[in-house]
Amino acid sequence: MSKNLKLGIFGFGVVGQGLYHVLEETKGIKAEVLKICVKHPNKKRPLPERYFTFQKEDILENPEVDVVLELIDDPEAAFQIVSTALKKGKAVVTANKKMVADHMTELYDLQKKYNVPILYEGACCASIPIIRNLEEYYDNDLLSAVEGIFNGSTNYILTKVFAEQKSFGEALTEAQELGYAETDPTLDVGGFDAKYKLCIILNHAFGLFVNPDDVFNYGIQNISEFDIKIAREKGYKIKLVAKSRKIGNRVVAMVIPKFVNEKSELFKVENEYNGVIVEGAFSEHQFFIGKGAGGYPTGSAVLSDISALTYNYKYEYKKTKQVSNLELSSDIELTIYLRFDDPSLIDKDDFIKILEEYKALENQYIIGKINFSKLVSAKWLSSPKVNMILMHNGDENHR
Repeated sequence: MSKNLKLGIFGFGVVGQGLYHVLEETKGIKAEVLKICVKHPNKKRPLPERYFTFQKEDILENPEVDVVLELIDDPEAAFQIVSTALKKGKAVVTANKKMVADHMTELYDLQKKYNVPILYEGACCASIPIIRNLEEYYDNDLLSAVEGIFNGSTNYILTKVFAEQKSFGEALTEAQELGYAETDPTLDVGGFDAKYKLCIILNHAFGLFVNPDDVFNYGIQNISEFDIKIAREKGYKIKLVAKSRKIGNRVVAMVIPKFVNEKSELFKVENEYNGVIVEGAFSEHQFFIGKGAGGYPTGSAVLSDISALTYNYKYEYKKTKQVSNLELSSDIELTIYLRFDDPSLIDKDDFIKILEEYKALENQYIIGKINFSKLVSAKWLSSPKVNMILMHNGDENHR
């Protein structure tokens, strides 16, 4: 039997407002918003003043509040709110992927110690219920890989570049104006946002606790018109892809731009949509698609978590109990496209084998096989005049 919930919300931005509206329009969930804690007293808001407070204690110390919804931008402040709420026996719903990824082990321990749940479906791929599926549908499946487009902002930018021939700068500005990308877009275009989501998924897919600093990410900020021209000539699109693959007792994980061809499900994932591919021993190959950016898609995921809490749902972290010696690894061969204008930046000895080479006055590129462990330490990674893209079949040769 479901129960009535009293909610306290931290943050009333795009996601908070999206959640409030979907909560109002949904009649099946027994939940009531008691208070919304915000930072700026003078900001105009679409709800009566009685809903709002500027003191976190009005929610955290309120015995009537059953569930704390954490929907703010600051990950460290978010962790303080969430950890305090859990210690006080309040269930938590959050969409803060960096906070969850950075503090996954601590959040896991707090849930066990205080016997209270934290749910965060909205932190990964917005409207796609990937965490719940990994927890429930694939709980006993022997998963071999999870990969996909985890960031709606970068996918929107790349769609505009390929479908409408806009420049990278024009597409980025448009994404910012629509609220898909922040004023400082580094988290999105640098691949950090997708990496935080991947770290969370690594736990629910394989039972692996990882530090985000240990997971490699390379973004799309260095993509040039030349790279786009090469992609079109070869019949590819470029997508920012989060990848994870289990090989024996090792898991390889990365976020990296990738050439995808029309045979890939990700080829047709456009605009702010996300797409997730799951491979398992029993379920084999499955594909999920849904909106990955915006207030309503994320709000719907948060709403789903609230609904689950009315039935006392919690994550059981089943995969963490099924494995014991799993570790993050970089022992895999990749086939990459590497574009540069200054040959002195590139050490060809880094490559196991060079498959294709192109030289011109302004742009040169190499397509070759390289060990992932060599790639992550390559000196050219930090150069804005170099760009790297994984080939569409670039990770076939895992050991």
